[in-house]
Amino acid sequence: MLRKPQLYLTKVFIQIFLRNKQYIFFSLLLPVVILGIVGLNDGERDPVDIGLVDYSNSNISKEFIEKLSNNALFNINQSDEVNLRNKLIKGELTLILVLPNDMGNTNKTTNIKLLADKSQINFIEAIKPIINQTLISVEREISEKIPMFSLEIKDIKSRTQTYLDFLLPGIMAFMLMNLSIAGSGFNVVEFRRRGILKRLFVTPIKPIDFVSAIVIARMVIVLGQLSIIFSFAFFFLDVNIVGSISHLFFVIMLSVLMFLTLGFSIGSLAKTQESVGVIASIFIYPQIVMSGVFFPIETLPEFIQPFSEILPLSIVADAMRSISSDGLSFLAVYKNMIGISIWIVIGTFVSTKLFVWKEVAG
Repeated sequence: MLRKPQLYLTKVFIQIFLRNKQYIFFSLLLPVVILGIVGLNDGERDPVDIGLVDYSNSNISKEFIEKLSNNALFNINQSDEVNLRNKLIKGELTLILVLPNDMGNTNKTTNIKLLADKSQINFIEAIKPIINQTLISVEREISEKIPMFSLEIKDIKSRTQTYLDFLLPGIMAFMLMNLSIAGSGFNVVEFRRRGILKRLFVTPIKPIDFVSAIVIARMVIVLGQLSIIFSFAFFFLDVNIVGSISHLFFVIMLSVLMFLTLGFSIGSLAKTQESVGVIASIFIYPQIVMSGVFFPIETLPEFIQPFSEILPLSIVADAMRSISSDGLSFLAVYKNMIGISIWIVIGTFVSTKLFVWKEVAG
């Protein structure tokens, strides 16, 4: 049960936050804009522009071109090789397929030349299986061979994972980190600078009342703002939430506590408004790139991945993504819960060891 001083201070901290309408607006604007840009995209990709040179002009090559043209993924531009090479150099084409003279010869293996810019190699590797499959289907029709096996793939989750589904948990994790750090680290340094902590120290209000009030107030604020972002994504952008929303918010509450303790640590290390900004930036910005908020950690260099996986934001984003996108319970992401708990212990230890109440920084 909360004591009177805790309830009073909680109310005061919430009122202070609500007075800063500019901060409220901009803290909501960025995630809404990002989610809106991704969500309002219908998910359809522009077709890949492929140049095609047909030196064979055989029935086989024509059948191959027809099958490739019928695939909505490709936009076929058939012309002579010199003209297509110029377009490739200018960036108007992604790749060029050159069908050789002997493509109509069924007695030998035909080597189809693929021309591409070096920067597109990774993308070419992604679409090469589709081109190979088209060649195989043409070959089967010519040889009249029926494949022995047919593999039918079904999604047992009966859902389509979009980039928005991937992005939403990361954006929410990033938001709760920013709001928590701002509500603990920055506020503590400002209160210390203005002498508020010094005056509170000589009142009947105990330090635990002050800390508890900040934690509760910031928890209410973060849950309120994340609920707005979540509602926007759920009702207007049709995002898929597979797991339990209650489990998701349980992870959020625990994560807020973790980032608040880390924020108190930053506020304990910093003694001025200038230094708290620098320390917070060092803490926040590397995590934006390395925590898998906007893209999977697997895309990072291998030597960075083990370090990225233990970052606070990585742990939170992965737990929220596992629940919302994969349908796991918070018990199933126990490793993430252990990671969050360890960071809470670290943040609590650092902040209690270094925290100063009476010092007034200039």
